[in-house]
Amino acid sequence: MADRTVTPPIELAGTGERLIGAVSPVSPALVAELQAICATLTDVDAAAEASRDWWPLALHWALDGRVPRRAGAVVRPSSVEDVSAVLAACVRASVPVTAAGGRSGVCGGSVPVFGGVVADLTLLKGIVEVDDVSGLVGVRAGTFGPDLEDELRRHHGMTVGHYPQSYELATVGGWVACRGAGQYSTRYGKIEQMVAALEVVLADGSVVRTGGSPAAATGPDLTQLFVGSEGLLGIITTVWLRTHSLPEAERRAAYRFDTLGAGFEACRRLVRRGATPAVLRLYDVIESAADRGGDGTDCVLLVLDEGDPAIVDATMAVVADACQNGAPADDELVARWMQHRNDTSALQALTKKGYVVDTMEVAAPWSRLDGLVAAVTEAQRAVPHTLVSSCHLSHSYLDGACLYFTFAAKPPADEVEAAYVALWNAGQRAALRAGGNLSHHHGVGLNRARFAGEALGGGHQVLAAIKQALDPAGILNPGKFGLDSPFGQVAWP
Repeated sequence: MADRTVTPPIELAGTGERLIGAVSPVSPALVAELQAICATLTDVDAAAEASRDWWPLALHWALDGRVPRRAGAVVRPSSVEDVSAVLAACVRASVPVTAAGGRSGVCGGSVPVFGGVVADLTLLKGIVEVDDVSGLVGVRAGTFGPDLEDELRRHHGMTVGHYPQSYELATVGGWVACRGAGQYSTRYGKIEQMVAALEVVLADGSVVRTGGSPAAATGPDLTQLFVGSEGLLGIITTVWLRTHSLPEAERRAAYRFDTLGAGFEACRRLVRRGATPAVLRLYDVIESAADRGGDGTDCVLLVLDEGDPAIVDATMAVVADACQNGAPADDELVARWMQHRNDTSALQALTKKGYVVDTMEVAAPWSRLDGLVAAVTEAQRAVPHTLVSSCHLSHSYLDGACLYFTFAAKPPADEVEAAYVALWNAGQRAALRAGGNLSHHHGVGLNRARFAGEALGGGHQVLAAIKQALDPAGILNPGKFGLDSPFGQVAWP
C-alpha cells in the first residue's frame, strides 16, 4: 500500500497551547518504556503537529501559534501487540492515551485534552484477509480509505462504498470510531452497517474481538458498543467490513423544487417506496444559488445511483415518479458536484481572512425536518456578526434524514472564539429542542462534549458506567463526551 501520511489542516505558527487546566506529564521513565515498545517521539514540534485535527476553531488557534493541547509523547505502534503494550504501560503510569489516525475529524476528537500520550495508528495498516465468497475484508485501523478501496477494486472486484468528504484524509479506524457516513450512504449505508467485526485493545492492554456473523442473538451487540465510541472505551486495531461487487451501471438526475419542504417530501416518498439511490442531496435556496445551479428561488436535488443495471433503472424510475412535484434539471449539476465535492481549500482561505466557518450535521425524523431547519437557521442568524446559516439534506433513511448546516460569521479578530462558541450553542441547542440529535456522522469530540448530557439524558449515565467498567483508570481519551475525568478539569469553552 502507498506510504500515505497525515495531511495538516493549516500551517502551524507555533507550539503553544490554548487549553487551560490540568495536564498529565509523561515521565522520562515512561518515555523509555514506550521507546522499547515502538517508535516514540517527544520532539515538541512533532508532538504539537500530532495533537491537532481539522477542528475549524483550532485552525484559528494554529495561525496564532497554538494547538489545543500538546501531547508529551507520540507513539507509533505497528501491531496490535504494540498497542497492547503501550496501553498496559500507560495504565500503570496513570497517563492518558488519545488515539489518532488521519486526524481529519472536525470536532477535536483526537485532541489530547490532558496531554499525555497520542497513539498515532497510521503505521498499523494494510489488509489482513479477504473472504471473496462472503464479501468480507479485514483491514488494520490505520489504513487510509483510498488505499483500501484501490486494493479491493484492483485485486478483488469489490468496493466498500464508503466515501466521506475526508476520504483522502481519513483512516478506517477513524471511520468506525466516529460512526462516519459516506456520500453514497443511501445505497451502501453508514459505517455501522458496514462493520461485521472488530478487534479492540482495552485500557488494560487486553485484546477482544467482537462480531463476525451476518446476524446474531447473543445478547447486546458488542461491536456497536465500540463503533462511535471515539477511543473512549478501547482502541480499534482491526476492522472487518462488508463489501459489494463493483457497480456495473451508473445513472444521474437533478431536479428543482420551489421549496425545501417540497424537496423533503419527494425524498421521503422515494425512500419510503424502497428506492435507495447512492446519492440524494437536496440544497436550500442559499446553497443551490451558491454553487448548485440554483437561480436564487429554487432548491436543487442531485441524484446518483450505481449498481446492478436492473436495480439502478428501477431506482431511478421511482425517483422520477416521486419528484413530479419538482422540475427536471440538467444532470450536469451532478458532475459538477462530483468534481468539487471533497475540496476543502475554502476553509483554509476563509480562516486566514478571519471568518468563522463550520458545519453542523444532525439527524431527525421526516416529520421534524421543516421545523428543524427553521429553528437552527433562525437561532444562528440571530448571533451577532453572522453572515449565513444554510442547509442541505445529505443522507436519507426510511424514517428520516441528516440535515447539514453550514454557517459563517465575520467577527472582530478578538471575538473569533466567542462568535464560534455562540454559533454552536445557538445552533446545536436549537436542533436538540426541535427534535434533532447531537451528531449524524462527525462525532462528538471536544467541541460537542458540553451538549452530550443534554442530548443523551439518562443515557449519559449509562455511558459513564460503561466507561468506568472498561476503563476504570480513565486513561482513554479523557475530557470528551462530557464525562468526568480523573485528570481534573480543563477550562473550555
